[in-house]
Amino acid sequence: WDETHFGKMGSYYINRTFFFDVHPPLGKMLIGLAGYLSGYDGTFPFQKPGDRYEQHNYMGMRGVRFYRIFCAFLGSCLVPFAYLTVLELSKSLPAALLTAFILIFDTGCITLSQYILLDPILMFFLMGAVLSMVKCNSCADRPFSAAWWFWLSLTGVNLAGAIGVKFVGLFVVLLVGLNTVYDLWELLGNLSLSLVMFGKHLLARVLCLIILPLALYTAMFAVHFTVLNKSGPGDGFFSSAFQSQLIGNNLHNVSIPE
Repeated sequence: WDETHFGKMGSYYINRTFFFDVHPPLGKMLIGLAGYLSGYDGTFPFQKPGDRYEQHNYMGMRGVRFYRIFCAFLGSCLVPFAYLTVLELSKSLPAALLTAFILIFDTGCITLSQYILLDPILMFFLMGAVLSMVKCNSCADRPFSAAWWFWLSLTGVNLAGAIGVKFVGLFVVLLVGLNTVYDLWELLGNLSLSLVMFGKHLLARVLCLIILPLALYTAMFAVHFTVLNKSGPGDGFFSSAFQSQLIGNNLHNVSIPE
């Protein structure tokens, strides 16, 4: 059922048809982009679960074969992400390998990654954020180095991606936030560190973990409203003034008093 739901939304992006959904737009935009780049023309109706795709090129969005992938590719990235995270935390190669094998043979991950769903995209950004956070922590002895800035910024990017797919991504924001508060508390208690240097640490985290994710999250909606410029099933959720900007709407370019 969900593949029918989100596959249709991917088609809406390809056809530039406006719609409304409870989830933020990033996941559906990426599904639509994957379909567009793989040659899907957005014409399959996605009317009910179980409909045959026939001649429609859906493989880019779903990824049943290893060379026609998107969701499957992101789902497969969970294995190296988990391996690297556990290796960084435990410094134990057997523990990291065990983690990777557990995910490789996890039926749930395999199943979710075979269909046009938001879940593998969400998990990609969730685990990416955790990996980036752990890598940034490992660079604590080299603050403000290129690697430190890279992992801190990548953490912010992954946070924006997680929230941009589903609001449940806020849980990883909470995790990173608690880790950041603990880190700053430790720095504040370090008497050898000047207040000026502590201020630089605080500013860097505000920039990379608050301002950057918010800017990217806002940019997603800017792209969303720019691409979806034609009238569709989501018109009625918005004001008449907004509907007048949608091509094909009854109110398109009509003069409406304030």
